[in-house]
Amino acid sequence: MPDDFDLLETNSQEKAEKVDVNWGKAIDQMKSKLAQEDDPESRQKILNATLDNVVDMAEKDRSTLLDAIKDLTDYQDEVGIMFEGFSALNASEQKIIDDAIKRLERAKVELEDANNKPDTWWNNLWGRKSKINDAEAELKNAQKTRDAADNEAKAMFQQRIETADVQTLLNELSFKSQAAIKRLKDREIEIKEVEESLKTAIVEASNNHTKALQKKKEVEDKLETEYALLKQARQALEEVADKQSTDYSDALSKVTTLEQKVEELEGLKNAYTTLAASKDSFVHKHNLTIKVLTSLRSNLQTHRAKLKSDTDERLKYYDGYVVALKARTDQEFAAILEHLGVKTDEHIGVTLAAMHTASAKARQEMMDNIPVHEKVMQGVYGSYAEALQEIREKDKSIQKNFAERYGIDMKEIFEDYYAADANAPSGGDGGGEPAGEPKPEAGDDDLLG
Repeated sequence: MPDDFDLLETNSQEKAEKVDVNWGKAIDQMKSKLAQEDDPESRQKILNATLDNVVDMAEKDRSTLLDAIKDLTDYQDEVGIMFEGFSALNASEQKIIDDAIKRLERAKVELEDANNKPDTWWNNLWGRKSKINDAEAELKNAQKTRDAADNEAKAMFQQRIETADVQTLLNELSFKSQAAIKRLKDREIEIKEVEESLKTAIVEASNNHTKALQKKKEVEDKLETEYALLKQARQALEEVADKQSTDYSDALSKVTTLEQKVEELEGLKNAYTTLAASKDSFVHKHNLTIKVLTSLRSNLQTHRAKLKSDTDERLKYYDGYVVALKARTDQEFAAILEHLGVKTDEHIGVTLAAMHTASAKARQEMMDNIPVHEKVMQGVYGSYAEALQEIREKDKSIQKNFAERYGIDMKEIFEDYYAADANAPSGGDGGGEPAGEPKPEAGDDDLLG
């Protein structure tokens, strides 16, 4: 195993900015939501799985991941974790924060430059004070923009992940895990530093405890001496017979002075006693705090080591899951293509078969139409013959009428007409003359009448 493989390694030189943690109900809420994910029907889902079922399960995975990331992002706010340091921002989201930071830094520099200009009448004439006011206003606005930048970037981030795919959400979860690893390590360093300061405090408290006890002993020795002197002074005061004499006053003054001194020493004794007890108490308190912090640091190391190791493995695991989802999609795509191919083959087969049957039916219809056509033509020819017969009958009537009225035998003329009509084109000279002969007669009859 390589020498640098130490998951529990903590470098105290790498000091991160401390973050104030406001422990609220966020952890309990997240645990409750995670507990709800237990599914007693998971075995049945596996046994009855189809590709369509997998789509629903993958969508549930995406929905669960999305809810978890939203909860984690909200949790960051509750416990005071800086948003931009704990979420994978894209370029546009990061740009909002970066631009706000640059504007704020530029405003600070401009205000500093404006204030550094000497307060002379010449500079004031050229707008020194107005520039300072403008720079102060810009700094105020820049600070507001910087304060709002995190929320704006967070809103864009939340909106982006609403429609994110599983791979993006898994990447976000991995990023948060890696950020948490660094955060745990920084917390271990902070705890370690507090432990060291507490160890120093224990030594100082212990020394002060010892000093307080020493001072107490010194005061007690002085008290013993003063008590003896006070006893002697009181005895001397009682032995003075004349209570109105100067000796009595002097003896009383001495007693009073000794009593005041004894009172002061008693106060010091109590103070040193209390101080010694307090320092002894803090020695135990600091010692208990160190034990608790050491235990917490040990637990953090365990969590960090596991999270770091598991995150590395989880990245590979997630890669496999994403590839599996893509493979499932490709498989479904291939199945769709196969289905479409089969359906296309069926459709083309149907079309080709329809072409053949339609062609055969068209041939049959053509054959069936021949007798019908002949029958129609027979009707045409019959009607034509019938019309000719009627014409010939009419012609006979006309010939007879002409012969009876005018003594003209029209038979020969009509026979010549029919002969000419059959051989000559329509409108020719041969066919026009006989038909035109009766017109003058009609005209004459018209004129004579």
